[in-house]
Amino acid sequence: MVMPGAFAQTLRLRGVRRIPMLFQHDPAEPIGIWQEITEDWRGLRVRGRLIPDVTRARELLALLREGAADGLSIGFKTVKARHDPKTRIRKLDQIDLWEISIVTFPLLPGARVSAMPEAHARAVKEAKPPFAPPARARKPVVIDPKARRRVLYQRAV
Repeated sequence: MVMPGAFAQTLRLRGVRRIPMLFQHDPAEPIGIWQEITEDWRGLRVRGRLIPDVTRARELLALLREGAADGLSIGFKTVKARHDPKTRIRKLDQIDLWEISIVTFPLLPGARVSAMPEAHARAVKEAKPPFAPPARARKPVVIDPKARRRVLYQRAV
């Protein structure tokens, strides 16, 4: 059980920008940024936005719209905890918060994405995929001649 005030020190030391928004706790899948993280009597309250240029963020938006993935989950390290001998419940007094993820199966049923402003949803939907050639011509730049599949594009001059 996370006790009130358990996040206070980590939020003060790290700040909101040093806590990544991940997809399914995968550090290789950052999908957005948290704009606000606060702790109240119920726990953490977060507000963030998906980054439209990230392919997984656009995919996640579709999952959020359909309700296929709307859970929130935290990755943390316990700094200070105690066991209540009467209830045999572990009480977490201080937590080092590493990340907050959007997940399919949250541990707590109430940890859910509760709102998605339409303007943000529209911006993510309309974003062009990264590395997509624009309407005008581009010439390919081969990064590794042996691996022809790894091709980036640069503007034709």
